[in-house]
Amino acid sequence: MEIILKKDVAKLGLADDIVKVKTGYAVNYLIPQGYAILATPSAKKILAENIRQRAHKEAKLRSDAEALAAKLAGMTVKVAVKVSENGKIYGSVTTMQIADALAAAGVEVDKKDITIAAEPIKELGVYDASVKCYKDIKGEFKFEVVAE
Repeated sequence: MEIILKKDVAKLGLADDIVKVKTGYAVNYLIPQGYAILATPSAKKILAENIRQRAHKEAKLRSDAEALAAKLAGMTVKVAVKVSENGKIYGSVTTMQIADALAAAGVEVDKKDITIAAEPIKELGVYDASVKCYKDIKGEFKFEVVAE
């Protein structure tokens, strides 16, 4: 029996794969649990259209991420922090502060996507960071920690 997987199933296949399984396995487990649907001709057409649309969206997201990574490449952002008399930072620089500095520079990114190369940052200076723009696309930039 041919079925279309709706979710990843271990040792069987990934979502949107068309696989052949024994009838009992499909009827008694995969279909009732919501892991698969029957591979009828109309279901196969719908699957092909969904895959085509997903590929189009994927290409757009990838091009947007590459543009963001290129924009970040030459950027240096200044993060102003409170400093003690001997040059030590009160607390440390967080990804939230970096995200706010990037937003002020005109680049909107989520703080969860920012990775700081040298953590924790407790002194003034220039540091490297990266932003996960998309699955495998990262934008590298520098940020400078300066006194307020």
